[in-house]
Amino acid sequence: MLDADEADATEADDIHPLFHGAPKTTAFRKLRKRLVRETREAIDRYGMIDRVGPRARWLVCLSGGKDSYTLLAILTELQWRGLLPVDLLACNLDQGQPGFPATVLPEFLARMGVPHRIEYADTYSIVKDKVPQGRTYCALCSRLRRGNLYRIAREEGCSAVVLGHHRDDILETFFLNLFHGGKLATMPPRLLNDEGDLFVHRPLAHVAEEDCEAFAQAMGYPIIPCDLCGSQDGLQRQVIKRMLDEWETRAPGRRGKMFSALMNARPSHLLDPELFDFAGLARAATGDNSTD
Repeated sequence: MLDADEADATEADDIHPLFHGAPKTTAFRKLRKRLVRETREAIDRYGMIDRVGPRARWLVCLSGGKDSYTLLAILTELQWRGLLPVDLLACNLDQGQPGFPATVLPEFLARMGVPHRIEYADTYSIVKDKVPQGRTYCALCSRLRRGNLYRIAREEGCSAVVLGHHRDDILETFFLNLFHGGKLATMPPRLLNDEGDLFVHRPLAHVAEEDCEAFAQAMGYPIIPCDLCGSQDGLQRQVIKRMLDEWETRAPGRRGKMFSALMNARPSHLLDPELFDFAGLARAATGDNSTD
């Protein structure tokens, strides 16, 4: 959580180049403070900062979408002000999609003075070869991307791969698992990879997608669309997103309520005996109720 000194720091006039040209409006100032506060809350709540050992280095994954720009800007601001004691390395993985504007991110990152690594790995051709006609590419594409990011993190001496998934991504994944996976699960804000040598962090876990969009638009960041491969039509995630949008329209604030529920699980009121010992429940002693 931000203390009084940290809150005062966010009001300072000197800002990182990523924030140069930021709107001076009260609305934007409130948005920026909310993003900083919610990101800091998630980092603290889920223990993303190692308090022992050498200073950590995080690989901040930058796709060129609104969410990853927001992630990079907020983490850089926290680091700039001494509130995030880790080193940051921005990384973009060019996966060889047709039409990908390969110069946009390296030029942007160089102009902003952000340490970065640009990596080319043609996973697109592999996905095109392996995925049947008419099926979506996202699952295999994501696995290949994650494998490359893990490799880069190891090469760069990073302890964590940091992703830009936000509150709405987490909710959508929950409903995808509920409706199609038959399980109560979602994207965790922090996890350890299967090899046990890298963390995966999602510092925007508490941040609403609409705030990421408003922030990136206000800053004028050069957005690269997520549909370069043409595989986005008909995704179940889009169906879930439309469902949540409709719910939010009918009952504003519902997304926030559902997200709060994910942070307030009660295993004794679910049905998984691996999480709660139903068989071990015992009644309290009530004394001798026998009759003569």
